[in-house]
Amino acid sequence: MKKSLLVLALAAAFAPMLAQAEAGDWVVRARAANINPNEDSDLGKTVNRNVAPVMSNGAELKVDSNTILEFDISYYFTKNIAAELILATGSKHEVSVSGEPGAVVPNQLLGSVDVLPPTLTVQWHFNPDQMIDPYVGAGINYSAFLDKKLDVRQGPLTGSDIKVENDSWGYALQAGVDINLKDGWLINADVKYISLDTDVKLRNPLAGNAWTKIDDLEINPWVFGLGIGKKF
Repeated sequence: MKKSLLVLALAAAFAPMLAQAEAGDWVVRARAANINPNEDSDLGKTVNRNVAPVMSNGAELKVDSNTILEFDISYYFTKNIAAELILATGSKHEVSVSGEPGAVVPNQLLGSVDVLPPTLTVQWHFNPDQMIDPYVGAGINYSAFLDKKLDVRQGPLTGSDIKVENDSWGYALQAGVDINLKDGWLINADVKYISLDTDVKLRNPLAGNAWTKIDDLEINPWVFGLGIGKKF
């Protein structure tokens, strides 16, 4: 009986002060976001076809993961529907060659690229008036490559420049949960899948240093975020 009374008392204490969303509300969040690429690369096949047969057909470009600080701003059109603009800081990722051992162009680090990935999603919030408010969202992403310069460091193409050719437009899918606390504060956990692909080109010494396509790289990262927010 005492335990039941205690639970009721706690619920009564928290319920009136929870950060319940309403139309016209703004929410700002800060998250630690881990960007985990899910690459699809045909580096070996494309180099062997467009440049020279110097790689294993199974060679791929690999992009490492990174954890960054991510900010976002949300606006509630209704208490269930919100738009979220994600303004992540630039994310640096090392790019390397990974393939079968013994190739003329061996496995190696090519350098790193910086990516700025602003994303806009529209969300449906299932329980905006409750402490636990899960949501799903979908939208668009624009990934700008700020530092596109890589280079071959081992093998017969040593010294040849490599560049990421294009910035990328793609879709974004999202799921997460807000845990509403007192005075407009909340805890947030979020996961996004972002469609991101670009052409990669080599300054080809066998073709008068003309830029030659060596990969159509799909990065397609999963982004896992955890942070806090405030409703206004």
